[in-house]
Amino acid sequence: MSLTNEVVLRPRFKIELDRSNEDALAAFEKVKGSARDFVITRVDDHVFLKIPKEKQHYWSPQLDLEIVSYEVGRSQLHGVFGPKPAVWTMFMFLHFVVVTLFIGFGIWGYTRASLEEPYAVQILLMGLMILAWFTLYFAGRMGKAAGKDEMHLLYNFMKETLEI
Repeated sequence: MSLTNEVVLRPRFKIELDRSNEDALAAFEKVKGSARDFVITRVDDHVFLKIPKEKQHYWSPQLDLEIVSYEVGRSQLHGVFGPKPAVWTMFMFLHFVVVTLFIGFGIWGYTRASLEEPYAVQILLMGLMILAWFTLYFAGRMGKAAGKDEMHLLYNFMKETLEI
């Protein structure tokens, strides 16, 4: 698994399994009680692998797996690495605020330009929103880098559990 992609903040992968989805899900249920280094949660066809609270840091990732059966005895595993839902929600909210302010400052600047009034402040504010977006992007990249070792731990645990 390569985590070197320069753009993707939430790496995804697919794996074909030569077993039914119920068999694969049962493998996670089997190790659920004995796995001390990971927290395993299952909801229907979804399995969530996390680092225990006492070992987590702000940027700790989690691995969300969906195991879907597409023919008898075969299934497909879809995996997504991501930050904790609260961190992801905060980042999406901040992105939304930055984009909304950028558009608002653009409309304000266009209106001032149409009225032949100075609009340099609005252009400056739009530039600050672009800077804020880049800051958020690089903060997300920094968080991904901080959690890379844990991503490998989660991925290897998944492979060991499913005997891939």
